[in-house]
Amino acid sequence: MEILGATLRICVDDLETAVPFYERLAGGTALRFERGGVSVAAVGCFLLMSGPSAELEVLRKVAATIAVKDVDETHAVLTELGAHIVAGPIASPAGRNLIAMHPDGMVYEYVDRRG
Repeated sequence: MEILGATLRICVDDLETAVPFYERLAGGTALRFERGGVSVAAVGCFLLMSGPSAELEVLRKVAATIAVKDVDETHAVLTELGAHIVAGPIASPAGRNLIAMHPDGMVYEYVDRRG
């Protein structure tokens, strides 16, 4: 399993106010999309999310998004190591993803760029 990087997940009240700050901080332009009623802006290593509080409450439980080369391989490794696969693998706007709870209770999203 190859880890390519990590993205910090940040829930914000006002995406339009937060995006310019993070664009300036990261030195790039945000990629925006909607997912399940939540507005998302990805900029640099930050994933900003804004939406209904019930949706955000679920998203806050995921500590970080980890980019991997292959979600299927990651699924196999995580399962072998005793992680609980909470959801996925499924298609997402950024590629395929899965959500796993590690044996220590931490929850992470794993995503690849494959279609």
